Amino acid sequence: AGHPGEDAALYDTVYAVGMELCPALGISIPVGKDSLSMATTWQDQNQTKQVIAPVSLIISAFAPVHDVRKTLTPQLNTEIADTELILIDLGCNQNRMAGSIVTQVFDQTDTEAPSVDRPEVLKGFASAITQLRAKQMVLAYHDRSDGGLLACIAEMAFASHCGISINVDLLCIDARTEQDYGDAKNWASQVSGRRHEQTIRALFNEELGVVIQIERSQRDSVFAILREQGISAFSHVIGKPNSNDTLEIWRDAKCVYSESRMTLQKLWQNTSYQIARLRDNPECVDSEFNALDDAKDPGMSPKLTFDPNENISTPYLQKTIRPKIAILREQGVNSHLEMAYAMDLAGFATHDVHMSDLLAGRTHLNEFQGLVACGGFSYGDVLGAGEGWAKTILFNPMLSDQFRAFFNRSDSFALGVCNGCQMMSNLSKLIPGADAWPKFTRNQSEQYEARLVMVEVLDSPSLFFKGMAGSHLPIAVAHGEGYANFKHQGNDQQVESNHLAAMRFVDHYGKPTQRYPYNPNGSPQGLTGVTTPDGRFTGHQTVGDGACSSHTPTHHLQ
Repeated sequence: AGHPGEDAALYDTVYAVGMELCPALGISIPVGKDSLSMATTWQDQNQTKQVIAPVSLIISAFAPVHDVRKTLTPQLNTEIADTELILIDLGCNQNRMAGSIVTQVFDQTDTEAPSVDRPEVLKGFASAITQLRAKQMVLAYHDRSDGGLLACIAEMAFASHCGISINVDLLCIDARTEQDYGDAKNWASQVSGRRHEQTIRALFNEELGVVIQIERSQRDSVFAILREQGISAFSHVIGKPNSNDTLEIWRDAKCVYSESRMTLQKLWQNTSYQIARLRDNPECVDSEFNALDDAKDPGMSPKLTFDPNENISTPYLQKTIRPKIAILREQGVNSHLEMAYAMDLAGFATHDVHMSDLLAGRTHLNEFQGLVACGGFSYGDVLGAGEGWAKTILFNPMLSDQFRAFFNRSDSFALGVCNGCQMMSNLSKLIPGADAWPKFTRNQSEQYEARLVMVEVLDSPSLFFKGMAGSHLPIAVAHGEGYANFKHQGNDQQVESNHLAAMRFVDHYGKPTQRYPYNPNGSPQGLTGVTTPDGRFTGHQTVGDGACSSHTPTHHLQ
């Protein structure tokens, strides 16, 4: 940055990473950005002022994922009875504290910061994890980072809705210092104080490391692999999940800390909760925060009333019948590729159709049997979600006539997803049987919602959900205007009496809900999908094209 000493620090950093660490690990940095060291200078009332950023390095790594079903997460496996947690300490038992959150919170200083002193240990760890993963020996995995081991363990407990008991005896041995406690009459208090300090260091140091969950019966096999890679000396069995839903820390055969998982999780969430109450609809924020009190929450529980392995398109594909379907998009629509993949997988002959193609006459809807209006943010939603897209049709006589003719054909069908659903709801006067559809307006949370939720497929005439009624599915939503608002348009009584509700949000107990966050937009009766009496036209506010395979949702469908 040109500031005294900073150029030298920058050189040392680049040399350490590029000439020492990377060669030792056998890796390279394909691209970089010269912003490790920066400063800004300006004039204020004839005085020169300057702010200097500390030298900082952020490294992002990438790797191909060949099978998402083999991805390791912090969620513990609680179905296997006898499991253990192993800390692989890549800091090699040094427990350095400088820069850690705990030292910042208590305004403490420490002379040593965590570092990669032994690249061969990091390299051995990568090889060991690769082997353990290939042999399916790792049940759960989480890194030790901000907050140290205690935060790592707590996050695993939160993700799993279970308790964890750990023992830190092996982590409180400081091999670097001589134990000199002075006068014998003070030994008890000095030893106690030293053990307390070592415990704090063990729990809150932010050295490199991970915690893995394994089956107890495979402990010897796991440590054989760790030993082969030279990291067994820094790997310790530290605990296991417990059934009493508490986080317990044991040392010297005593429980030195115990607190309920629920209490800790609410403390963990509290800062974000308070910020969200100021930013969002406080009623929705309170609802989500209070949901943490339900210790018996079963989580997402998929239920299928159909066989996902059955390919209902097979009889038609054998006859080489692939109906032509337009994957319709507009400026700002961004999920057309996923939708094209899903529709191709279902047996359709998919065609990319941009609204400009229809305007220019390069293609026409009479060439297609079906169309799908895809999700995204057409025109940036500046006129309202789907509003601008719909108005390019409604205010253009040629397009309006073309869409009206398409919808009125007896052999046509259409699906609107997310932004496409919002667009189709604004075209309801062109769609036969869609006059009862609501207008989709701002979420009750007053925020854009992108989360995984549970939906129930209802018994409706929809062609797209035939044979799926009663299924409970985990599915993503990503919208800011998904509230089914019958005050603006439509008729909720007609939707209910004519069974035009195709999909609704349900809670983790399978009950229809308006409660946030299980219903992310607050729609009445959980409504999130509508259809027409003949079932040819359907719109829904979920992102179904992202869950067209059983392994793509976070919770696999069995």
